[in-house]
Amino acid sequence: MSPLLEKAVEQARRLRDDQQDAIAAFLIAEIADETRWDEAFERSHDILERMAAQADEEDRLGKTQPLHPDAL
Repeated sequence: MSPLLEKAVEQARRLRDDQQDAIAAFLIAEIADETRWDEAFERSHDILERMAAQADEEDRLGKTQPLHPDAL
């Protein structure tokens, strides 16, 4: 366990049970979300690669326009 997580756990130990449960539920949900994101990103690698290649081709063919972030 990292030192920062150990510090967080030590502080959480001082809280009431209901507060500890709320923190635990939050952490479990965050870990699940991160796992789902990692899995989705891993599965989408080929799709993202094809989309990037298509964007490069469209740019090469002059089918794109410069992006002006200040005008968004």
